[in-house]
Amino acid sequence: MTAWMIVTARIHDREKFISGYGPAAANLIGQFGGKYIVRAPGAEVLEGEGWPGASVVISEWPDKAAIMAFWNSPEYAEVKKLREGLADVSIQVIEQPG
Repeated sequence: MTAWMIVTARIHDREKFISGYGPAAANLIGQFGGKYIVRAPGAEVLEGEGWPGASVVISEWPDKAAIMAFWNSPEYAEVKKLREGLADVSIQVIEQPG
């Protein structure tokens, strides 16, 4: 069943984020079977909590297990260190009910 990872990020240092974490994470996402659907800054919050102007990234995966394999991998643990202190993030995973 198709699954999606939805990331909302308030980025504090866009240059460092884009030059370090961004490409490294993108490479791993492809290796683990994911593909980007949306990668864009400037989110507008219409209701509820959120970060006006935040970046939103939505990636599509074959299933939730593929997302979890990526998320829990030693490779991503190393890449994740590249965004420490550069952004506040909220990450959600949802799978298409079957």
